[in-house]
Amino acid sequence: MKKHWYDYLWIFSAVYLLLGFFNILFAWIGLLCFFIPLIISIAGGGKGYCNRYCGRGQLFSLLGGRFGLSRKKDPPKFLRSKWFRYGFLLFFFTMFFQMLWNTWLVFEEVHGLRQIVTVLWTFKLPWHWAYHGTAVAPWAAQFAFGFYSVMLTSTILGMITMVLFKPRSWCVYCPMGTMTQLICKAKSGRDVSVSQTQGQNIGRI
Repeated sequence: MKKHWYDYLWIFSAVYLLLGFFNILFAWIGLLCFFIPLIISIAGGGKGYCNRYCGRGQLFSLLGGRFGLSRKKDPPKFLRSKWFRYGFLLFFFTMFFQMLWNTWLVFEEVHGLRQIVTVLWTFKLPWHWAYHGTAVAPWAAQFAFGFYSVMLTSTILGMITMVLFKPRSWCVYCPMGTMTQLICKAKSGRDVSVSQTQGQNIGRI
């Protein structure tokens, strides 16, 4: 099958995580992965981003499929259930707004910059080598630390479900996938079932 340029977007995801390890300010680039899926869905492209342009999903397919790091088992039903997907989306937004709040506190100089990356919303890792305090305002760096934490955590969760189940099982409960699904539902006036959208991704290898 002929390859297209967007089939290599997994490189972007891998390089993004690597760059954030050396310079945390590159974390701002991750906002593209937040806004582009929403823009595509609102513009009428449906879940085109999830099905075609998601570099993270491609990375999971590569690692789990070609490199055989996946058990290739169907994910449990609860991962595909609405209560879990919407609950995880709500939890994700709670953590996201907490990150924005911490950024605001640094902006208002209530507290200083915290050069840490929080993994799985629990484990705080020192990340001081990735920022030298000369390029941007402290609040911008704080946002970068927080957003990189979100991106790294979601990647780790995706890796875990990749190993345990099918390569792209993360797509079943990905917050961006759930949001674009809700946009599709609102635009069409009907539900876009997980088996038709996110579900079709988990079958890919």
